[in-house]
Amino acid sequence: MTPWAGCWTASGAIARYLQKPARGYEPFTPSDPAALQASLQPGDVLLIEGNNHISGVIKYLTHSTWSHAALYVGPIGSKTTADGEPHSLVEANVDEGVVSVPLSKYLQFHTRICRPVGLGEEDRGKVCAYAIERIGFNYDLKNIVDLIRYLVPYRCHSAGADG
Repeated sequence: MTPWAGCWTASGAIARYLQKPARGYEPFTPSDPAALQASLQPGDVLLIEGNNHISGVIKYLTHSTWSHAALYVGPIGSKTTADGEPHSLVEANVDEGVVSVPLSKYLQFHTRICRPVGLGEEDRGKVCAYAIERIGFNYDLKNIVDLIRYLVPYRCHSAGADG
């Protein structure tokens, strides 16, 4: 058995912990909801300063303000919240996998819009369609295993080896 065989089970438990909100989070500058909604176009990437434990790890390791990203695809068919707000973002979360969510999920967060340069409307539509087709896929926990390996280096020694 390899030393990392148990990491798949452990990575699930770690992933659940890392998704929990951190206490004391205050957004640096929350977005203006009306301005954010009016500015977004299909194919835009919404960068988010997250508030969970994994967000802090990501921000630390990447030296960035941003810890999460979601693709704005516009209203997704009949997917809406209980109060009728359309789902318009596609994102991948450790615990849920690839999901669609409404824009309101991130209105209280510090966000930025990244718009692709040189990508035409047809190509943006293809990117959005591809993302929508992935809804329901699992999150690749290999990313969590890689993070563990980075944070906790493991040395392999042969049985009977000196030193």
